[in-house]
Amino acid sequence: MVRSELLEVNRKRNYMNHKDLDVWKKSMELAELMYSVTKSFPESERYGLTSQMRRAAVSVPSNIAEGAARQSDKELIQFLMIALGSLSELETQYLLSIRLGMTAEDNKVLDLIINVKKLILGLRNYLRNK
Repeated sequence: MVRSELLEVNRKRNYMNHKDLDVWKKSMELAELMYSVTKSFPESERYGLTSQMRRAAVSVPSNIAEGAARQSDKELIQFLMIALGSLSELETQYLLSIRLGMTAEDNKVLDLIINVKKLILGLRNYLRNK
Protein backbone atom coordinates (compact mmCIF):
# COMPACT_ATOMS: atom_id res chain seq x y z
CA MET A 1 0.00 0.00 0.00
CA VAL A 2 1.35 3.44 -0.84
CA ARG A 3 1.47 6.27 1.68
CA SER A 4 -1.56 8.13 0.26
CA GLU A 5 -3.66 4.96 0.53
CA LEU A 6 -2.57 4.46 4.13
CA LEU A 7 -3.53 8.04 4.96
CA GLU A 8 -6.95 7.51 3.39
CA VAL A 9 -7.49 4.30 5.38
CA ASN A 10 -6.56 6.13 8.57
CA ARG A 11 -9.03 8.93 7.77
CA LYS A 12 -11.87 6.52 7.03
CA ARG A 13 -11.32 4.56 10.22
CA ASN A 14 -11.01 7.77 12.25
CA TYR A 15 -7.51 6.97 13.49
CA MET A 16 -5.29 9.59 14.97
CA ASN A 17 -1.93 9.58 13.19
CA HIS A 18 0.57 9.04 15.98
CA LYS A 19 3.40 10.44 13.84
CA ASP A 20 1.70 13.85 14.00
CA LEU A 21 1.62 13.91 17.80
CA ASP A 22 4.29 15.96 19.58
CA VAL A 23 4.24 13.47 22.44
CA TRP A 24 5.13 10.63 20.06
CA LYS A 25 7.89 12.68 18.40
CA LYS A 26 9.45 13.63 21.75
CA SER A 27 9.19 10.09 23.09
CA MET A 28 10.95 8.80 19.96
CA GLU A 29 13.69 11.36 20.60
CA LEU A 30 13.96 10.09 24.18
CA ALA A 31 14.18 6.46 23.04
CA GLU A 32 17.00 7.34 20.63
CA LEU A 33 18.79 9.25 23.38
CA MET A 34 18.51 6.33 25.80
CA TYR A 35 20.07 3.98 23.26
CA SER A 36 22.96 6.42 23.03
CA VAL A 37 23.27 6.73 26.82
CA THR A 38 23.25 2.98 27.40
CA LYS A 39 25.94 2.30 24.77
CA SER A 40 28.57 3.20 27.35
CA PHE A 41 27.17 0.91 30.07
CA PRO A 42 29.34 -2.00 31.20
CA GLU A 43 29.12 -5.19 29.15
CA SER A 44 27.96 -6.97 32.32
CA GLU A 45 24.75 -4.91 32.15
CA ARG A 46 23.87 -5.90 28.57
CA TYR A 47 21.03 -8.15 29.80
CA GLY A 48 20.36 -6.12 32.90
CA LEU A 49 19.90 -2.38 33.19
CA THR A 50 20.83 -1.68 29.55
CA SER A 51 18.10 -4.00 28.28
CA GLN A 52 15.56 -2.77 30.84
CA MET A 53 16.12 0.89 29.98
CA ARG A 54 15.98 0.32 26.26
CA ARG A 55 12.76 -1.68 26.51
CA ALA A 56 11.14 0.94 28.75
CA ALA A 57 12.24 3.72 26.38
CA VAL A 58 10.83 1.92 23.33
CA SER A 59 7.61 1.16 25.20
CA VAL A 60 6.71 4.84 25.55
CA PRO A 61 6.28 5.76 21.85
CA SER A 62 5.04 2.25 21.07
CA ASN A 63 2.13 2.56 23.47
CA ILE A 64 1.32 6.04 22.24
CA ALA A 65 1.22 4.70 18.68
CA GLU A 66 -0.94 1.73 19.64
CA GLY A 67 -3.36 3.93 21.56
CA ALA A 68 -3.64 6.39 18.68
CA ALA A 69 -4.59 3.51 16.38
CA ARG A 70 -7.55 2.61 18.58
CA GLN A 71 -11.00 3.93 17.82
CA SER A 72 -11.86 5.66 21.05
CA ASP A 73 -10.42 8.34 23.28
CA LYS A 74 -10.93 6.03 26.26
CA GLU A 75 -8.60 3.44 24.71
CA LEU A 76 -6.04 6.09 23.81
CA ILE A 77 -6.08 7.36 27.40
CA GLN A 78 -5.49 3.79 28.62
CA PHE A 79 -2.42 3.45 26.40
CA LEU A 80 -1.18 6.91 27.40
CA MET A 81 -1.25 5.77 31.00
CA ILE A 82 0.72 2.65 30.10
CA ALA A 83 3.24 4.90 28.33
CA LEU A 84 3.41 7.06 31.47
CA GLY A 85 4.16 3.96 33.52
CA SER A 86 6.98 3.00 31.16
CA LEU A 87 8.31 6.55 31.33
CA SER A 88 8.35 6.44 35.14
CA GLU A 89 10.13 3.09 34.96
CA LEU A 90 12.72 4.58 32.60
CA GLU A 91 13.23 7.61 34.84
CA THR A 92 13.84 5.36 37.85
CA GLN A 93 16.29 3.20 35.90
CA TYR A 94 18.11 6.27 34.61
CA LEU A 95 18.44 7.68 38.13
CA LEU A 96 19.72 4.30 39.35
CA SER A 97 22.31 4.19 36.54
CA ILE A 98 23.56 7.59 37.77
CA ARG A 99 23.75 6.35 41.37
CA LEU A 100 25.67 3.27 40.23
CA GLY A 101 28.15 5.44 38.33
CA MET A 102 27.28 4.02 34.92
CA THR A 103 26.51 7.44 33.49
CA ALA A 104 26.75 11.07 34.48
CA GLU A 105 23.62 13.07 35.14
CA ASP A 106 22.53 14.77 31.93
CA ASN A 107 20.01 17.60 32.12
CA LYS A 108 19.04 16.96 28.50
CA VAL A 109 17.81 13.47 29.44
CA LEU A 110 16.03 14.66 32.58
CA ASP A 111 14.42 17.60 30.77
CA LEU A 112 13.22 15.33 27.98
CA ILE A 113 11.70 12.89 30.48
CA ILE A 114 9.86 15.76 32.17
CA ASN A 115 8.75 17.15 28.81
CA VAL A 116 7.37 13.80 27.64
CA LYS A 117 5.60 13.34 30.97
CA LYS A 118 3.95 16.76 30.61
CA LEU A 119 2.91 16.00 27.02
CA ILE A 120 1.38 12.66 27.99
CA LEU A 121 -0.56 14.20 30.86
CA GLY A 122 -1.58 17.18 28.73
CA LEU A 123 -2.98 14.93 25.99
CA ARG A 124 -4.72 12.78 28.58
CA ASN A 125 -6.33 15.83 30.17
CA TYR A 126 -7.38 17.19 26.78
CA LEU A 127 -9.02 13.89 25.85
CA ARG A 128 -10.79 13.62 29.21
CA ASN A 129 -12.21 17.13 28.94
CA LYS A 130 -13.29 17.16 25.31
